[in-house]
Amino acid sequence: MTENDDPQAATARPEPRERVLDARSLRGLAHPLRIRLLGALRHDGPATASQLAERLGESSGATSYHLRQLATHGFVEDAPEHGKGRERWWRATHEGTTFTEELHQDADPEVRGAVDLFLHEVATIHTQELSTWLGTMNEWSDEWSVNSDMSDFTLRLTPAQLRELNDKAHALIESYRDLAHADTEDTAQVRVHLHSFPRKSH
Repeated sequence: MTENDDPQAATARPEPRERVLDARSLRGLAHPLRIRLLGALRHDGPATASQLAERLGESSGATSYHLRQLATHGFVEDAPEHGKGRERWWRATHEGTTFTEELHQDADPEVRGAVDLFLHEVATIHTQELSTWLGTMNEWSDEWSVNSDMSDFTLRLTPAQLRELNDKAHALIESYRDLAHADTEDTAQVRVHLHSFPRKSH
């Protein structure tokens, strides 16, 4: 969530932390560069199109266009308090994105295609993030390295039990989101990947 200096904002209804996608907003987001732009703004805070272009290896024209498209669908907004000069700053309007069950079951091929693209792009990003960690792990202290995790488990569950497991895991992770830390504490932004899915036994 972002701070707002407007005195009326204190009584306004706060934005939810997560954006629940519908068919229209999913189609507006389901583009590889838009997904990466939104992730960059969520993880690293407000930025300009030029800064994002340099970070992602894209042209500023491409990032500008796709940021405007994200704004049209309510995923990003202006961050004028960061502006110095004429360049436009952007920030994410939500901290996360969730699907509804209806999207997974939508009969429209275009919507199903957007679901598929979105999920595969997220999986690709997760893989790249994990590879980056493994490639740079020696740059971190031993305390960080030994407390990281890359585990997998195989369980036999019903669909309802899988949902219960995911809900409990999400609740536990959320309980760590707003922990207060002293300025002197050794903290870092931590990415938590949670993958849970069925597989056919051989």
